[in-house]
Amino acid sequence: MERKRIVVVGGVAGGASCAARARRLTETAEIIMFDRGEYVSFANCGLPYYVGDVIKKEKHLLIATPKLFRKRFEIDVRLRSEVLAIDRENSHIQVKNLQTGEIYHESYDALVLSPGARPIKPQMSGVDLPGIFSLRTIPDSRQIKAWITQHKAKRAVVVGGGYIGMEMTENLLKLGLAVTIVEMQNQVMPLMDPEMVTPIQDDLLKNKVVLRLNETVAGFAGNDDHTLSVKLNSGLIEKTDLVILSIGVRPEIQLAQDAGLKIGKQGGIRVDEHMRTSDEKIWAVGDAVEVKDLITGQWGVIPLAGPANRQGRIAADVIMGRDERFRGVQGTSVVGILDLVAAFTGPSEKTLRRLGIWDESAQYEKVYLHPGDHAGYYPGSNPISLKLIFDKKDGRIISAQAVGKEGVAKRIDVISMAIQQNATVFDLEEAELCYAPQFGSAKDPVNLAGMIAANVLRGDVHIVHWENLDKDRVFMLDVRDPSEYKKGCVEGAVNIPLNDLRQRMGEVPKEQEVWSYCLVGQRSYYAARALSQYGYDIKSLSGGYMTFTSKDALDPGLRVNTKK
Repeated sequence: MERKRIVVVGGVAGGASCAARARRLTETAEIIMFDRGEYVSFANCGLPYYVGDVIKKEKHLLIATPKLFRKRFEIDVRLRSEVLAIDRENSHIQVKNLQTGEIYHESYDALVLSPGARPIKPQMSGVDLPGIFSLRTIPDSRQIKAWITQHKAKRAVVVGGGYIGMEMTENLLKLGLAVTIVEMQNQVMPLMDPEMVTPIQDDLLKNKVVLRLNETVAGFAGNDDHTLSVKLNSGLIEKTDLVILSIGVRPEIQLAQDAGLKIGKQGGIRVDEHMRTSDEKIWAVGDAVEVKDLITGQWGVIPLAGPANRQGRIAADVIMGRDERFRGVQGTSVVGILDLVAAFTGPSEKTLRRLGIWDESAQYEKVYLHPGDHAGYYPGSNPISLKLIFDKKDGRIISAQAVGKEGVAKRIDVISMAIQQNATVFDLEEAELCYAPQFGSAKDPVNLAGMIAANVLRGDVHIVHWENLDKDRVFMLDVRDPSEYKKGCVEGAVNIPLNDLRQRMGEVPKEQEVWSYCLVGQRSYYAARALSQYGYDIKSLSGGYMTFTSKDALDPGLRVNTKK
């Protein structure tokens, strides 16, 4: 068999999985992996939990060591080795041993780039002061832990409210620190739709986290007592003991750029579906590459471990002659935030609107629901807030978002797989999922999402959404019980409980469009079905009062009338 020389630059999810997969496909290839860091394969998703002392020992973050790669896979791993340049014409790389300073060359038959991404560090005054950290590597987490211990830190400012910002907030709280989050958008978890993150923000506030939304950092300053001052553009100054910068990452493309490889418009290495770059001998995987969104077809950079791992496997397969293809990404993600879990798959509504897909074609619809995570008669059931977006023409599932205490990831995983199979809401309606009262319901939240969407497509109910509410034009019908109505209602709504509706239909005007709502949308659906059969122009507000109050928290134009 021909002896190939496969060189991999960078480890972790993409590079390490590629090297190991290549060895499983060939016993004859020489495989060399270079990494400029101290570790070749570690769990960077576990770093916040190591800082928070949930993961007790640093060694538990190590997935594989150079020794293991050598003994199990006969792969030559060279750490603290930086690849300086690629000579494409002669098919070799220039390497610097960072410990000895030696510079040497290695040839390749196939080169795989997995350089990852680097944390974004804004150019502003004081950003390099001691006590300001990013979190990307094990040494980063080690330094943060040491700083907290040495300086007896009591306060932290987290800049950025995305994945890392949320996880670091949770873990800093566990260490007893007071946390302030500074986020430039009007919400945390910016990849989700704003109404879906209201429970998350409420939970953060309940845990005494200070939220500075619609805020940006103007600069940092050091104080005589070894604390830091974070200057905000609004004029506020936050005094703190440390700062965590979690405002995103940028692909590490310098090596590829210097070699003349094609770089995409989103700033990542451009690859084809085989993970091959613009050079037929060079592949690229992981956080440094641009990938296509499975739904929108748009190119983007998605720094997630799951796709990186799959890309590494595909690159190895293609190098070894197999016709494997990367199908694209959905961005399926989950994050734990204090008492809650948030998960999503596929593009958010605001992303679809920003791309002009929702507005131009008007082909998508959405439904909201708030079912229990398991059977209500079994103790401990809590609601899951779920948003499903689907195509109005054929019911094809586009995306989903969910927030709750338990069972959230399970539901999003099911819907994620459904999207991969081009399934429709009718498939969700019929999905057979495991059921026991402590785990779910006979009608699982996934089934209910499908049923509600299918009812819309069949014309069984006409739904409307709170952001389109015109209280001066429509008759607002609240079909909840009087005790619920008294606790809070939509201003101007008339309360006719569902159980009394048939006897009191005369109070509902036939000459006016009627919008009904209840707590989560179920009773208003029943009301809409009944009234429509009596000739009323009736629509049901999706997600009910629970969705209304979520939107109200973000939109002051929608006012809740809380009765005393």
